[in-house]
Amino acid sequence: MASSHGRVDQRFVDWMASLPASMHTIPLTNLAIPGSHDSFSFYIDEASPVGPEQPETVQNFVSVFGTVAKKLMRKWLATQTMNFTSQLESGIRFFDLRISTKPRDPDNELYFAHGLFSATVREGLEQISCFLSSHAREVVFLDFNHFYGVQNHHHEKLVAMLKEVFGDKLCPVVFAQEVTLQYLWEKEYQVLVFYHHPMALDVPFLWPGQMMPSPWANTTDPEKLVQFLQATLTDRRKKGSFFVSQVVLTPKASTVMKGVASGLRETSQRGPYQE
Repeated sequence: MASSHGRVDQRFVDWMASLPASMHTIPLTNLAIPGSHDSFSFYIDEASPVGPEQPETVQNFVSVFGTVAKKLMRKWLATQTMNFTSQLESGIRFFDLRISTKPRDPDNELYFAHGLFSATVREGLEQISCFLSSHAREVVFLDFNHFYGVQNHHHEKLVAMLKEVFGDKLCPVVFAQEVTLQYLWEKEYQVLVFYHHPMALDVPFLWPGQMMPSPWANTTDPEKLVQFLQATLTDRRKKGSFFVSQVVLTPKASTVMKGVASGLRETSQRGPYQE
């Protein structure tokens, strides 16, 4: 799996452990936890097939233009440059995870996916677990929010993998307002898994997806995004639950077509997208 390591700022590596004592008993629902969007997309496998969630137009585009099409897709699919370890060292504690099976995969593995396939899920989880083992007072939120081509036996495989990789670090479901740093440290829990599938109702350590709603503005207009975030933030604070504020501008198809060869990073550096 691709790696990206720069100079580590120690202030961010153990920022939860470094919080003042007055914040140890505040419900984590009341804290702003930094997270990443499509957290696994630092690595996009251009040799992989197109993900099963992609529309027929994309499938046809790749069937005609092959590797060239995938290289162009990668420029728009990669929203991260740092691997999980580097993100954790930079202070990221919430991870947006999308899971897929791969067509005709002889190993029947589970992969992270966003248009094209990324690393195996096990690789990513083990990287996160390794960090947590060295930083006992840091806590992560794993949000499994999209599943593509995943059947019941795949869900069972993923649940078993989570148990194997994280073991006693997994926090069972309780009332959200009970979850404080002090509570987690006393229980030696470090991982909250949010799972957007009915399977969550049968597994004690899977927090149902509705306990981590993630409203999406789906706009290229910064002003509309801010208005949306303010409205959803006010609503969710009243409910006292965990929630995601997606501070993300989403390019339209026309935006992508205009900058298809430039990619997401270069296009966004030119200034706000146009609606």
